[in-house]
Amino acid sequence: MLIDLGGYQIRSYKLSDKDALIKYANNQNVAKNLRDSFPFPYTEKDAVKWLNLSCIQNPELNYAIANLEELIGGIGLLLQPDVYRYSAEVGYWLAEPFWGKGIATKALIAFTNYAFKQFNLVRLFAGAFDGNEPSVKVLEKAGYKYEGRYRKAIYKDDEFKDQLMYGILKEEITN
Repeated sequence: MLIDLGGYQIRSYKLSDKDALIKYANNQNVAKNLRDSFPFPYTEKDAVKWLNLSCIQNPELNYAIANLEELIGGIGLLLQPDVYRYSAEVGYWLAEPFWGKGIATKALIAFTNYAFKQFNLVRLFAGAFDGNEPSVKVLEKAGYKYEGRYRKAIYKDDEFKDQLMYGILKEEITN
């Protein structure tokens, strides 16, 4: 899969992404706003495990955000089960040197359109840790609407945080 973002792209993971993944994911400023399943420190073993999983996924749900040289982040879907089967959670991260350039917003807009076309979904949603204003701005600029606050839903780095929930419906997309 490849989505051109003009100088950047969303593409399938490759085993050769290992070094860039370790370089950019091994960053406390990135990890502090992600689930514990995104470890810190981020080791070679973590990168190999992730890439081995992502490269064989069927359906493919996780993708690299990359510039023309290397991976600089990731974006993916978590399809929901049972009565939530027409919804999916979106998650994303971007390497710190690329923050503030509009790349995450561009990627989320393009990926949202892709997800609605590729999968039988009516709703995408994402959570942002309270205090992660850059991620909130990305979600809002990408058309996601604030749906509520899950109080003390997150326990990260020895403290409880609220989770801010955002969602978008397929019919709200303007192509």
